[in-house]
Amino acid sequence: MNDAQDSQTSRRKFLHSSASAAVGGALASQIGFPAIASGTGNTETLRIGLIGCGGRGSGAALNALKADNNVELSAMGDVFKDNLESSLNLLQKELPEKIKVPANQRFVGFDAYQKVIDSDVDIVLLATPPGFRPLHLKAAVEGGKHVFIEITAAIDAPGVRSVLKSSELARAKGLTIVSGFCWRYNHSLQATAEQIRAGAIGEVRALYATYYRGALHHKYNGERTSEMTDMEWQIRDWYNYLWLSGDVTLLLSGAHSVDKMSWWLNDVMPTAAVALGSRAIPSEANTFDNGFVVYEYANGIRGFLGCRSQDGCYTSNGDYIIGTKGICKIARTPVIEGETNWRYRGVKNNMYQTEHDELIASIRTGKPINDGTRMARTTMMAILGRMAAYTGKRITWEQALNSEQKLVPDELDWDLKIDQPPLAVPGLTRFI
Repeated sequence: MNDAQDSQTSRRKFLHSSASAAVGGALASQIGFPAIASGTGNTETLRIGLIGCGGRGSGAALNALKADNNVELSAMGDVFKDNLESSLNLLQKELPEKIKVPANQRFVGFDAYQKVIDSDVDIVLLATPPGFRPLHLKAAVEGGKHVFIEITAAIDAPGVRSVLKSSELARAKGLTIVSGFCWRYNHSLQATAEQIRAGAIGEVRALYATYYRGALHHKYNGERTSEMTDMEWQIRDWYNYLWLSGDVTLLLSGAHSVDKMSWWLNDVMPTAAVALGSRAIPSEANTFDNGFVVYEYANGIRGFLGCRSQDGCYTSNGDYIIGTKGICKIARTPVIEGETNWRYRGVKNNMYQTEHDELIASIRTGKPINDGTRMARTTMMAILGRMAAYTGKRITWEQALNSEQKLVPDELDWDLKIDQPPLAVPGLTRFI
């Protein structure tokens, strides 16, 4: 046995014994071991695998690599070789000492995600277009990996139901799942939540969240070439396609806002939604570029979400929590005005970095974080709003969660023709 093999064997023995101690006897044998057991301390190197090598994936990798001294990137996967190489070059320039991805650990194609998971990594970062998220999370958890998962968790109800199952399995296995709903890791908003819980604005009676931004016509900056199949073009330019993005305006942008709305209400979900929406700027897309959702709650509260992705318009990314004793406004700095006057004056943090700091720390300390269930429910809340906007109907939470509309094909290949639903027309588009 050579030195590398000996080191690897010792590592596996150490991890196995640590996992056995952490999980315990018969239970451990039933549910399997995390690749790196929680509570292994800071002496073991954590190996990271990146799945989805676009801009968000590269950013997540940098955050994860900066979160701990003993971490390294050891595997990468993407459907496109140029994406992987571009990301690898960027990461090597930023953190050369932590990038250890040999050629045989660079995987390309539709099965690249599984090859990364099957490689000797401990943590996977899921940063592909959201349509692939449920499948990748399921594979990662079944493979015993800790996970960072970007938003949204899914783009349809079957996907949400899959994520809920994967989250329960991760909890049983003692695996960490940290969500890309980054505002939950923002110190100023954490302090705001504490103020609201303490009664600073009284009883919450209404919520208004905005995500008004410029146009998001294209994800891909290049031109479509004659060699590109429909499948390649759609994945490269995924913003435009419902089966990949779920709707960038209402679901991706809107999900950040509804995650915060849910936070202020202790993660109680709405009972129903009514919405408006349309595509005002012509495009090849079958998604909307504006929407306004009214969420109904069992206690009579209403939550209002306004989203728009159009150039030349008013922009705003803010939150307004209206209570019986005051109003909390969140833009650059959270402020409460009313019977209690308060302004956040604490330390401001980089929430993107903090979520990865906590991911790694949870593994080191043996205290797994599991954001999966909350993330799935918040994602479902955003999908509920999209369903109401697309159909023009009042949709209940139960209807939405039990929807059978499946937007993502079961099998993918480069020549597959995706049967795209047409751009929704409220009042004509049916709820499925």
